[in-house]
Amino acid sequence: MTQPPADPSRDLPPISADDVYQLTNLAIAELHGSQTSLHPEELELLVLVDGFVTVAEVARRARTIAPAQVEEGLRKMLHDKLIMPAAKATSDSLDFSNYLSASALLAATSSGSASTAELDDGQLELQKQGFYVRIARRAAQERKLAEGEKLQVLIVEDEQHLAKLLRTFLTLEGFTAQVASNRDEILKALRSAPRPDLVLLDVMLPDADGFQILNAMRKHPALKAVPVVMLTSKDSRDAVLKGLSGGATGYITKPFEIEVLMKAVHAVLGLSTGSLSDKV
Repeated sequence: MTQPPADPSRDLPPISADDVYQLTNLAIAELHGSQTSLHPEELELLVLVDGFVTVAEVARRARTIAPAQVEEGLRKMLHDKLIMPAAKATSDSLDFSNYLSASALLAATSSGSASTAELDDGQLELQKQGFYVRIARRAAQERKLAEGEKLQVLIVEDEQHLAKLLRTFLTLEGFTAQVASNRDEILKALRSAPRPDLVLLDVMLPDADGFQILNAMRKHPALKAVPVVMLTSKDSRDAVLKGLSGGATGYITKPFEIEVLMKAVHAVLGLSTGSLSDKV
């Protein structure tokens, strides 16, 4: 008789509702690497785990995960070394009370050699620069383009300078890019052939809301599987969760490095990064 597979987390100590967990550097690298392989449920839990809130509070705040499944998810992350008890956090763990970190601070701590003073300096620099998020889930399968094939990207952005910049870079990367800046243009672009292979979606538009557009796309039979990367200045935990739980494939806050965005575009489409630098 075939035995069921062993639960890899069964030997871990039980999780209490009052426990508090902290992200590890492995989790930080996943969240800030522009092409994470984590499942949406795991991403949601990592957004909620900040080194301060309890397991009970994580379960209360979760949008798409049933409270009974939160403990199971956290146990799996403990096993995978994505989280650790906050009481054991050392100088190589970041304060994620605002969830976000700067790349300089991440680089300083990834080796575990940052001092308290360096962390303090990093947090001050972080406050000056503003927080940001960069999450993009890798496509399940690698995509191979036929010779001469170009994928269609719809840029939903009302800031003309940024829209023009994105269109230029996407064109240089071999994509066909189209810009829509208001409700009528968005509807026309989504209804017309060919359908976009990817949508870069701003949240704050003059006559539309990006989250509502995302919700409508996920309910539409012809658009529900189209990858959507949110591009927005909304960087609160609630906004990130709203995007991810609403079906966004990626979430990147402004201002962002164009190279990071291009890597995210390739990741969600399952394409090789090609000539793009691996540095983010």
